[in-house]
Amino acid sequence: MPTPTKGPRLGGSPAHERLILANLATALFQHGKIRTTESKAKRLRPLAEQLITKAKRGDLAARRRVLTVVRDKDVVYTLFDQIAPRYANRPGGYTRIVKTGPRKGDAAPMAIIELVEELVVAAPAGGKKAAARKAAQQDKVEALAPAEEEKPATKPAEANADQDAEAPESASGDHGAEGPGDKAEGEDTK
Repeated sequence: MPTPTKGPRLGGSPAHERLILANLATALFQHGKIRTTESKAKRLRPLAEQLITKAKRGDLAARRRVLTVVRDKDVVYTLFDQIAPRYANRPGGYTRIVKTGPRKGDAAPMAIIELVEELVVAAPAGGKKAAARKAAQQDKVEALAPAEEEKPATKPAEANADQDAEAPESASGDHGAEGPGDKAEGEDTK
């Protein structure tokens, strides 16, 4: 059995440790931050940063590499399309570990590992194909827009007649500018 390189193993076997770290990475990318033990957080950090670096590349090979670790396709989509573009201008240090108090029960040292928020969102590196796709989509929208504008509009005289047909009621029940000698609603005078 190979000896672990960074302290004792998290699980009973190397395969169990890989599964634990894969599940932690999936939860981290899904929720943005997770609460776990310090040792698991320290072991997760390099893996999570490698996965984000691969996601920043954005190509098919990188997506397939990430899918070998993170098995949830929705989480991989989130990683490539939402998380990685946030860190386009950042060379590393995508995660932060904050130590919290001991866990109730066994007093294990706990920590929160979270993604560092980057305020500047860079455009995804799609290149010419993405720009061409966006331009084609814009042309389609513009082609459909005049068809929607050709609806028959009401004449201004009709619009004003409908507007002035009845005076608005106030909250107190008064009828606009009617005085005490004016006709009440529903009465006809001839």
